Amino acid sequence: MDTIIEKKPLGRRAIQRIVIALIIIIAIVSASLYAMHSAQTKVSADRVTVSEVVQGTFQEYIPLTGVVMPVTTIYLDALEGGRVEQKFVEDGAMVKKGQPLLRLSNTDLALSLVNQETSVYNLLTQMQISRNAALQNTVNKLNQLADVESQLKEAKRIYDLDKHLYQEKAIGLQEFKQAENNYLYYNEKMKLSKQILEQDSVFNQQQLQQSRQSYEGSQNALNVMRKKVGDLIVRAPIDGQLTALDVEIGQNKRQGERLGQVDAVNGFKVRADVDEHYISRVYNGLKAICTVAGKNYTLNITKVFAQVVSGKFQVDMQFKDSIPDGIKRGQTLQIQLILGDAIPSVLLPKGSFSQQTGGNWVYVLNKNGNQAYKKEVQLGMQNPDYYQVIKGLQPGEKVITSSYESFNNASTIDIIN
Repeated sequence: MDTIIEKKPLGRRAIQRIVIALIIIIAIVSASLYAMHSAQTKVSADRVTVSEVVQGTFQEYIPLTGVVMPVTTIYLDALEGGRVEQKFVEDGAMVKKGQPLLRLSNTDLALSLVNQETSVYNLLTQMQISRNAALQNTVNKLNQLADVESQLKEAKRIYDLDKHLYQEKAIGLQEFKQAENNYLYYNEKMKLSKQILEQDSVFNQQQLQQSRQSYEGSQNALNVMRKKVGDLIVRAPIDGQLTALDVEIGQNKRQGERLGQVDAVNGFKVRADVDEHYISRVYNGLKAICTVAGKNYTLNITKVFAQVVSGKFQVDMQFKDSIPDGIKRGQTLQIQLILGDAIPSVLLPKGSFSQQTGGNWVYVLNKNGNQAYKKEVQLGMQNPDYYQVIKGLQPGEKVITSSYESFNNASTIDIIN
């Protein structure tokens, strides 16, 4: 008779060994599956972008958006404040230099002009009165001099006669001395009269000069006041088109307030914002290209604004040879600012793959196009269309240039059509 052997229950230590073994097996299987997945993955062909490496000419440039502006713009500011009384032209009109555009009124300036004119008139009248008085005084002095001169001649005649008679003992000493003293008196009086007339002439000249200077100063002040009143009529500073005229009848405009602008129509310039990253590489004379109506036009930078605002600085460009037909102020143009000379290079079209690889490697397709594998590359300069390939790729090779984010860093990609 067989003996029944009862199975002993597993001990705790045996159960622990079994659990540990299962955990190790699961880990090995998971690692194997992950390795298989990371080594190779599959992707549909319509979910990737494939680009061909080509041999071509590389030129470094940056795309800009430029705004067409007149080559010359002069702003109209109110030289004198006042009330808008009349508009002679409307916004957008073509104007000639010196043409009246609008008229302001200012009662304070008008009153000041009247007062200044009155002051000049009064000063002129007073100067004329003073001149007449000086002239009359000079005439009186000349009459007195003429009288003294006549008296001197008569005194000299009597003196000479009495001197001869005294020498001949015909008259006494007393009578001779009287004639001599009378002659000497009129001789001194003659000298004094000439001296007074000379001093009076100098004084009159000084007074006349001071009056003239005072009058000229008042006349200059009057001219300035007339100019200020004349500035109430705003005129076109150049030939061109009147734009941005912001005035209405009855408005009060302060001195210095912007009224509008006149744009010259003899040419255009283009102003664009450039990223501050390129500020050390942008200079006057740098070439740019834009396309208008299917035709390429060359521009040159004529001015670089050094001020950086919000990470951008501005440049002005002018067309080199010809200006596109029909362009207008405010029109935007797409521009390529050339930063370097064109050089023969191997080119790889740009794509979002570089966000995952940093441009250090790419997925290159095999000849059948059904599989892609990792390949290390070295990329150089770039423009908005291409990377310059330094090494790692040859013309004719095809590269996945779309995002690699879903590839999980697989070493091989199976492309399913």
